[in-house]
Amino acid sequence: MAALRTSRASRGRTTGGADRDGGPLRAVGRALKSPFRGAGRLIRRVTHAHGAGESGLGRLIELHAVNGAGDVLITVALASTVFFSVPTDEARGRVALYLAITMAPFALLAPVIGPLIDRIPWGRRAAMASAMGARAVLALVLTGAVAGGGIQLYPAALAVLVCSRTYGVVRSAVVPRLLPRRFSLVKANSRVTLGGLVATGVAAPVGAGLHLIGPRWPLYAACAVFVAGTMLSLSLPKKVDSAKGEEPALLAADPEHLHGPHRRVPEDRPRLALRTVGTSVTHGLVVNASQRVLSGFLLFFLAFLLREHPMSGQSVAVSMGVVGVSAGTGNALGTAVGAWLRARAPERIIVTVVALVVVAAALAAAFFGAAMVAVLAGVAGFAQALSKLSLDAMIQRDVPEQVRTSAFARSETTLQMAWVVGGAIGISLPLVGPLGLAVAAAIVGAGWATTVRGLLRSAGSTGRHLT
Repeated sequence: MAALRTSRASRGRTTGGADRDGGPLRAVGRALKSPFRGAGRLIRRVTHAHGAGESGLGRLIELHAVNGAGDVLITVALASTVFFSVPTDEARGRVALYLAITMAPFALLAPVIGPLIDRIPWGRRAAMASAMGARAVLALVLTGAVAGGGIQLYPAALAVLVCSRTYGVVRSAVVPRLLPRRFSLVKANSRVTLGGLVATGVAAPVGAGLHLIGPRWPLYAACAVFVAGTMLSLSLPKKVDSAKGEEPALLAADPEHLHGPHRRVPEDRPRLALRTVGTSVTHGLVVNASQRVLSGFLLFFLAFLLREHPMSGQSVAVSMGVVGVSAGTGNALGTAVGAWLRARAPERIIVTVVALVVVAAALAAAFFGAAMVAVLAGVAGFAQALSKLSLDAMIQRDVPEQVRTSAFARSETTLQMAWVVGGAIGISLPLVGPLGLAVAAAIVGAGWATTVRGLLRSAGSTGRHLT
């Protein structure tokens, strides 16, 4: 018995020693994990507030944040390798060629992507997961190209862009399915957009720090982020895949303004009255498309222009960074203001902010300089965010629920293609600052001039506003 007690005491001392030895290690582990757990709980509390957790909107907000973080990590990795590795004329030619090669199939397939996804179980979740997973693979492909400048560099980089645009189209169709009770689409889209902007702001300096270690490290991080996004896409509620009760929307004001084969089917006219989206929405879509053209134009035109003619006293990277920060700040401010206004009188909001863009572009063309370019980028980002939220409000207000999801998806597809058109224009123009910004003013001015009367008339005849 004495021997047994001695053995137990010995084991107790051994165990206690192990506990004492392991205690500090566990304490350090807990201390290291604590900030991450705390940040995770805070993020989850914010994204899942006001019923967003129960409806599934919170997960979509987190997914969009992951999407933004991954995209900016790839952008950081490519900024100082792809773009600056070849002469400007050659780079413009490559970008134009691969933009056409990669975007042409998307443009041709866009009209059938939505209906096809709606007919496939797990369609929308699978589409977003595929867009995430493809970018994870492409990030790994790019790791081998950033150092050696391999031939796969440009097509892989622009394929990432196509995947990002595809994700954006599908996401716009998912939001209406995840609305909490007493939640407007404007408020939901504001939250989703702000989540992406915050993640972008956090990921940018992280990517820059990783780039100091080596040009491939931001791409490794992007791969990990997109793998997480793939899993998060599949974790969305199953109801986002359901197309029950939905009908395809036609982006026309009314049946009388339809063209093509639909005009030759008289028996369809009662259904067409339901499936068209109304005058205010078509006008809002046109003017939003002009701003997306401006966005694509400014991205490509200013990227090449600032490469050849940086801001006075600044490097090329700093010049581009200033413009990018201005645009991002404007976009975040526009999203915040849109959430605060809740898109009351959306037609008047669009008319006002787009007029500001026209004025800013005209002034930037007349008094071309670093300050005016930064101001234009900020105003354009502000107006684009606020105009898009106003368009969402008009779709929610004027489009029947049966076709609302389709209207969101098709309108977003139209806006994505408008961005591509703007990029093509920006690549093709001579690198003359005043000329380019005059073209920018003309693009937005044309969209504003052709829709202002219709928007104001719609605002006057509609006595309803979102609350």
